[in-house]
Order: sequence, then C-alpha cells, then structure tokens
Amino acid sequence: MTAELLATRPAESEATLVLTLSNPGARNALHPDMYAAGIEALETAERDASVRAIVLTGADQFFCAGGNLHRLLENRAKDASVQAASIDLLGEWIATLRASTKPVIAAVEGAAAGAGFSLALACDLIVAADDAKFVMSYAQVGLTPDGGGSWFLTHALPRQLATEVLLEGKPIGATRLYELGVVNRLAKTGTVRDAALAWADELGKLSPHATAQIKSLIGAAGTQPLDAHLVAERDSFVASLQHRDALEGISAFLDKRVPHFK
Repeated sequence: MTAELLATRPAESEATLVLTLSNPGARNALHPDMYAAGIEALETAERDASVRAIVLTGADQFFCAGGNLHRLLENRAKDASVQAASIDLLGEWIATLRASTKPVIAAVEGAAAGAGFSLALACDLIVAADDAKFVMSYAQVGLTPDGGGSWFLTHALPRQLATEVLLEGKPIGATRLYELGVVNRLAKTGTVRDAALAWADELGKLSPHATAQIKSLIGAAGTQPLDAHLVAERDSFVASLQHRDALEGISAFLDKRVPHFK
C-alpha cells in the first residue's frame, strides 16, 4: 500500500486544512513522500487566506508509528547520504510546521511513536484520546531521535523526565502528558478528530494577524533575553494596533458584537 499525506478541507470545517497521515497496514509509518507532501501542503496553506487553522491526524484512528524499520534496514545497505537526506527532509517538514502562521493542532488517537511523536510535539496544540500512547523507542532498537524529538521533549518536560522518556523508550499515556501540560485536551476514542476540528474552528475565528504575531513571539521567547523580548512585544503590539484586525476587534468589543476578521 502507498504511504501518503492526504490534504482535505472538510465540508463541516472549510476554513481548516486537515492533513492525514496514511499508510495502510503499517500504522501510518512515515515515508519521505509524506515529508515532501507536508511541506508543499503547508506552504500552499500559508498563501491561502481562506485556511485559518490546520489539523494533523492519522488515518484509521491511529496517529503514526514513526519510521518504517524495514525501510531503515534497506537504507543501511545504501550510502549514508540517503538516510541523511531523508532526515533532512523530515526536519524541513518539522521546521515548516513550526513556521506556520496558522494554529496547528495534532489530533492523536492510538499512538504517536518515534518521529510520529516528534510530529505531534511540533504542532502548536495537541488533542489526544484519553487512552492514546506516546513513545520514543529509538534507544530500544539502537537508534537516536530525529524530527526534533529530543529538542521538543527537553523543552516541554523537566530534564530528568525527558531523559527517562528518551532513554527507556517506554510508552507514556496521554493522561500523564495532559497532567504535565504537553497534551492540551483529552477526548474519548473516536471523537478526537471532531474535537480538534471544533477547536480549529474556534481558533480560525480569531484575528489571523494577531495569531501569527503571537506564534512568532512564542517562538522567540525561548531564545531571547527579556529585554529583547520586551522590545519585540512592543513592536508587535504597535503593528497590531495599526492593523485592520485591531480596529474590527476593538470596535466589536465596544459595540458588544462578535468580531468578523478577514
């Protein structure tokens, strides 16, 4: 069966782009074709003002099993540059996800393993089934993380817990990650996609300009000292105040009506 990334605009949520990892029979294991399609889909969405939010999910109520070990064994017989190019393409997809100015929600059912876990962590928000599992099992097969997994976990969790997750490679439940603040919302199995779409609809009604600016500030906060970040916040606030979305938002609030951002 073919590994592919499906891009759709569901009728019930036309302002949301849904990206579905699909690799039937392999629990949606990843493939470089998916990475290339993901980059293209996100870049297209970035240029499309009608797309206000993005949901990343997996087919058949399973998010992603990570890398295909059979393909990795085949790559061992090839020049190392082949695997390096594949990981670089995955990294480009991860970077494109992070750079999106639109809210990106991971909708996780079943499990998110390896680079599948990295993909979920790369999203802005995570909705997960209450029985979903997350696992970084690289060390158990003699490998090390890719897709930014070690970076995301080290930033999201205390160092000792991130080390445990990465070294032991044992599954950690969605409920535990929810308690730790890594998963934003829990939902019953079979309802995660709908819950993510409903949240995407809510976020899609916000000011696109403010959303993009806030995402940029969040991205910069981890690397900027406070004095530089205060300047960035000032510049962003002034630019936002001069934007048409602020006029609409403030006017709507004072008029006690719902704002309509374009």
